Amino acid sequence: MRILSINIIIVFLLAKVATAQQDTMQTKHWLIPKSVITQYAGSIGYLSAGVGYNLNKSGNSTLDIHYGHVPASKGGSLHIVTAKFAYRPFHVKINQHTTLSPLNPGFFLSYHAGSNFDSTWDDNNYPKGYYWWSTAFRPHLSLSTELSLKSEKKLKSIGIKKLSFYSEFNTNELYFVSLFQNSTYLKLHDIFKLGFGSRIYF
Repeated sequence: MRILSINIIIVFLLAKVATAQQDTMQTKHWLIPKSVITQYAGSIGYLSAGVGYNLNKSGNSTLDIHYGHVPASKGGSLHIVTAKFAYRPFHVKINQHTTLSPLNPGFFLSYHAGSNFDSTWDDNNYPKGYYWWSTAFRPHLSLSTELSLKSEKKLKSIGIKKLSFYSEFNTNELYFVSLFQNSTYLKLHDIFKLGFGSRIYF
């Protein structure tokens, strides 16, 4: 409940900032995000928050920019910046106010900031190519499910069109290779991570 409350507070603060931007940046529409997001877990931080942009007129393709943090008590302290692309190929209308986007494939790239992370391994300490992956960058494949709720009149009056809640499975290239190299010890479900998020569209 505490995590949910924090997420809700962050979302509404971001929504307030974003709607204020709409009033002051009318000449630069491409800079104005179409949504604000918070997420719990899912490989991009213990808690993360971000903004979303539509890549097409229908809004089925989106680009989200997140900042996430993992506190020291949860294995950090880590600071993670993520760019996420998602595509919603079809929607199922449940009723007049509720729509389900059941299978949304996506891709995202996360960057771990800090002196402990590098884009390449130090060739002075390791033979060239000995470690093929980057400690700072991590590409992921994802699959999400999103439930969207149209806003009531009071929320629409302040620019909020709808609210949504989603779950997202993801894996990365390091987990995927590890599965094939250690198939005796790792199973398919071991390489997937799960995150939960909420989004405000405006």
